[in-house]
Amino acid sequence: MLSRMRKSRAFILLLSSLTTLGLVLPLLPGGRNTHCACPRCLTEGTDEFSQVLRTAPKPFLLKSSKTTEEDFNWWKQVQREKKTFSVFTTKIDELFQIFPPSPNLVGPSPDRCRTCAVVGNSGNLRGSHYGHLIDSHDIVIRMNRGVTTGYEVDVGSKTTHHVMYPESAKMLVNTTHLVFIPFKIKDLQWLQKNFVPGAKWRANKDLVMILNPAFMRYVHETLLQKRGRYPSTGFLSVAFSMQMCDQVSVFGFGADSHGNWYHYFETLRNRRLKTGPHAGTHEYNVILQLHDEAKLQFFQGF
Repeated sequence: MLSRMRKSRAFILLLSSLTTLGLVLPLLPGGRNTHCACPRCLTEGTDEFSQVLRTAPKPFLLKSSKTTEEDFNWWKQVQREKKTFSVFTTKIDELFQIFPPSPNLVGPSPDRCRTCAVVGNSGNLRGSHYGHLIDSHDIVIRMNRGVTTGYEVDVGSKTTHHVMYPESAKMLVNTTHLVFIPFKIKDLQWLQKNFVPGAKWRANKDLVMILNPAFMRYVHETLLQKRGRYPSTGFLSVAFSMQMCDQVSVFGFGADSHGNWYHYFETLRNRRLKTGPHAGTHEYNVILQLHDEAKLQFFQGF
């Protein structure tokens, strides 16, 4: 029986791999994609969702483009920021004296199929054996306090981008991009302080990417229809991955198969874990809907 269970799991993961790589998704009308080399590309097509993706603001701050005061006024309500727009713009200018003026993003190409794995921290990853599948993606995005050591079989070992904010920060290896989500000006000050000479916190300053407040607003108002006070780190990661990659796979979101909410690297203690100011259930349902519409692949774990 154990042998049959192992063969069944291997077969499921093989099918999952083929689906993730786009090998079982249908071609768009016309039989050939012009945006990327995948059988199906996120931004190609005339449907409403593809158009929504194409009209999104730049996901990361650029030195060459400034945040508008209107977007700042939305952003300042996220954690009830009291400082002014001029303080914000001054701080951004100071940060661009430390970090690259623009993130290293390459647009879609008909000669390339770029895949993203967005890896949440749900306990449903335990026993999933998704590790090899996750690591097979070109870009692997992890978040907050997610770890890999000791959990490689289920969550993989590869991390190209790590998403965090000060309260969830962890040190990064020199080859991993820091995707920083600021929720207030104090967060920007924290980022600046931790990249001065002699700072003990560690990450590669040349691989820092700062999420654009305008993009955060777009996700909240357009993708989530203003549900919750602001989007979660996880859903923001799903949203910007759809701007970076031609195909997106999502792992480690939601409860486990018994309905418990917890992190795979922690012992289950709180069976009533709350999602704070985020519309967690709605975000989860949006991901499910995108999966049903073949916009992304959602692996629900065990």
